[in-house]
Amino acid sequence: MNDLFKAIKDLCEERGIDENIIIEALEAALVAAYKKNYYKGKNDALNVLVEIDRETGEIHVYAKKVVVELVEDAREQISIEDARKISADYELDDIVNIEVTPKDFGRMSAMTAKQVVTQRIREAERGIIYGDNPGRSLGVVSGTVILVDDDKVYVDVEKYDQTEAVLPKREQPENEAYKPGDKLKFYVSDIRSDQKSTQLILSRTHPGLVKKLFELEVPEIEEGIVEIKGIAREGGSRTKIAVHSTDPDVDAQGACIGPKGLRVQAINDELKTEKIDIIKWSEDPAEFITAALSPSKVVSCTINEQEKIAKVIVPEYQLSLAIGKSGQNVRLAAKLTGWKIDISAGE
Repeated sequence: MNDLFKAIKDLCEERGIDENIIIEALEAALVAAYKKNYYKGKNDALNVLVEIDRETGEIHVYAKKVVVELVEDAREQISIEDARKISADYELDDIVNIEVTPKDFGRMSAMTAKQVVTQRIREAERGIIYGDNPGRSLGVVSGTVILVDDDKVYVDVEKYDQTEAVLPKREQPENEAYKPGDKLKFYVSDIRSDQKSTQLILSRTHPGLVKKLFELEVPEIEEGIVEIKGIAREGGSRTKIAVHSTDPDVDAQGACIGPKGLRVQAINDELKTEKIDIIKWSEDPAEFITAALSPSKVVSCTINEQEKIAKVIVPEYQLSLAIGKSGQNVRLAAKLTGWKIDISAGE
């Protein structure tokens, strides 16, 4: 296997790209290069085939000639007599591949390959990012901080080093600081692409980051046994996540917490100082709202279905806890449940 072909195979394996995408693009580019440099006539008229051996990496150029009775253009036609010297099976109008590989074609191949591989890897990675739905997000990616600027952080994202990835200031939790070398997980909130480049817009505040982290840590979520019903988050400070089990024998909260709290601890470690409240979802609004106000205790919860307002009474000594610092606890509970919550103190 020649060095060029081995380098292409190794690069494709490292990036998780189908090597056939690159090789087929290289073959097409070499056809154009051959026509330009070795055929000075009507480039489009010459029927040329370039094949790269998938095992050895050897490159062969063939002129595709039509079998005719009387040859009018020797570059595109071959007589039936000459064709049958190659194989007795040839008939009129068949195509015969005649090898015309120039001796110095390897040097041209290397130059062409460099350009093609760079472009097609970028396009292939863009295809991996988009998949079948150009509007979808990658979800969570792992990356290493490489540069910290005033208004953004530049990140080297694993397997996408042909792609620029940035963490804008607005997507950074207020209490998080970054330095080159930090290894973190990020939520891809947007993908911007043109013909020349692809840019990933990363986030550390998006609720999707918490959702994806739980999906990675909790097998029962991947299996569909535990469902995430909703997430309310103030990035870097606090998250409330509502979960539900489709199996009566599985405790959704316990599954998310994990043995000795290991699962939720792994998520806490990734999110640094952020607090996570795992809430048991209920189709009963009063029960759901009561749970969402955790860790405070609730004396009663009265629902106004028409106006979608919940009047909640909590013990007086728990009022500040129910409301939370700067109103955060009740604000997140309201966002999680979709209800306006009016809290007052009672016995």
